[in-house]
Amino acid sequence: AYFLAQLEILCKQLYETTDTSTRLQAEKALVEFTNSPDCLSKCQLLLERGSSSYSQLLAATCLSKLVSRTSNPLPLEQRIDIRNYVLNYLATRPKLAAFVTQALIQLYARITKLGWFDCQKEDYVFRNVIVDVTRFLQDSVEHCIIGVTILSQLTNEINQADTTHPLTKHRKIASSFRDSSLFDIFTLSCNLLKQVSKNLNLNDEGQHGLLMQLLKLAHNCLNFDFIGTSTDESSDDLCTVQIPTSWRSAFLDSSTLQLFFDLYHSIPPSLSPLVLSCLVQIASVRRSLFNNAERAKFLSHLVDGVKRILENPQSLSDPNNYHEFCRLLARLKSNYQLGELVKVENYPEVIRLIANFTVTSLQHWEFAPNSVHYLLSLWQRLAASVPYVKATEPHMLETFTPEVTKAYITSRLESVHIILRDGLEDPLDDAGLVQQQLDQLSTIGRCEYEKTCALLVQLFDQSAQSYQELLQSTNSSSMDIAVQEGRLTWLVYIIGAVIGGRVSFASTDEQDAMDGELVCRVLQLMNLTDSRLAQAGNEKLELAMLSFFEQFRKIYIGDQVQKSSKVSLIHVHKTGPKHSHLCSL
Repeated sequence: AYFLAQLEILCKQLYETTDTSTRLQAEKALVEFTNSPDCLSKCQLLLERGSSSYSQLLAATCLSKLVSRTSNPLPLEQRIDIRNYVLNYLATRPKLAAFVTQALIQLYARITKLGWFDCQKEDYVFRNVIVDVTRFLQDSVEHCIIGVTILSQLTNEINQADTTHPLTKHRKIASSFRDSSLFDIFTLSCNLLKQVSKNLNLNDEGQHGLLMQLLKLAHNCLNFDFIGTSTDESSDDLCTVQIPTSWRSAFLDSSTLQLFFDLYHSIPPSLSPLVLSCLVQIASVRRSLFNNAERAKFLSHLVDGVKRILENPQSLSDPNNYHEFCRLLARLKSNYQLGELVKVENYPEVIRLIANFTVTSLQHWEFAPNSVHYLLSLWQRLAASVPYVKATEPHMLETFTPEVTKAYITSRLESVHIILRDGLEDPLDDAGLVQQQLDQLSTIGRCEYEKTCALLVQLFDQSAQSYQELLQSTNSSSMDIAVQEGRLTWLVYIIGAVIGGRVSFASTDEQDAMDGELVCRVLQLMNLTDSRLAQAGNEKLELAMLSFFEQFRKIYIGDQVQKSSKVSLIHVHKTGPKHSHLCSL
């Protein structure tokens, strides 16, 4: 009893004290305890008789270290005993502190993963994971949450490589788990989601918690690294989910897809981002899982679900929902071809809804700036597909792409005044983000290019004229000048981008002449800004000029340029001044 009391005091000091030296002393004493030969039996004592959550946490953490060690590993019988003990402990104490439950579940997951290939009497003793949790799932809501969390944590644990064991062993375990258990776990999660959604009472905290854990479990299954090609998770471009062929039945059955769309509309915004994350993965299932007819049917259900969300957009006011929905829209084009999309029954209505959603999103640039990437990615891929689409059904992009281009350009210009007025963070300071968006716009803007060019000419001339008048006036405010310089900075960047986009499309003499109209304006603006450098240079505008010249050089001056191109500096000076407000400079 004295020993237990001392340990509990040390745990309290470790987790609660604000005094650094006390905490370090407690940490040192607890490290010695962890390394002691009788640590295993003392951990059991702590779990059995300890009166504080901190001592239970210490016991669970120490046991995790013991079962994970590579030198002098614990015998199989001891690890089986610990596994059984943990399951019984969780079953008889469903109201433990959340962090203790989490630590014990983590311990179970670690023992199961590391013992996946261990046999006792020709039985793989750690593989009966669904049997292990069945008793939890048949009991109270609290027990059910524990059972689902065990499966979720185990799936996550097996999916994660760790530094203490070889990668080959990790892949061997992950592949075996995928083939023997993962589909059953995913099917179980879907069946439980169907059951819970039938009698949903979200005022019941337990049901709310169960639903969250079930969605996490479904997402962990869909997010599994099926073929061992795990890449940097921050990259969202390699977005094919390599679902095994044995899972086909779940995706040919439209009720799986329907389940998640129905859940999205029936649960609160605190949970629906998880539903959308699952839908993003489902939308990204590898194409080869289906034949052409099956894929068309699957895509049709997917597009219907997207249409329903766009028609009932209330939950999209939540930034997390909005972000995941933008990711879902991007997957429509990264995983399916424009020729397939246009054949979907509701395509004309859906593309109109997506265009309106994109335009509104771009106009409210401050709402969720990190999500815009996905919308621009969708339109970039759509625009790039236009020359190759063979389907006879109209794609209607000549109507909607210019609207998206206009919304992007005008919203960036309108943001300048607000950012300066309110002292907000300037997107132009994030060179990587600006370059990424400009790369996307370069393709979008070249679709129906005459409309893009006319808009840029109009906006550039307005800003350039205002800027010139402000510089000539004696009572201009520095704010007004800064606003026009900010607008011109965006315009120079965008002009450079759309000229750079020429490489993506077969260009015509007329389009080259339009490039000339734009190039002329930037060159004349440069004459003006160069003349002012001595007294008042603008660094951001100068950087935009450099970006513009990089694109102009690449398209019209570099070694690979077609010599027959209509744009030359002579042509630029001939075509531009007719329309330029800067021609007097």
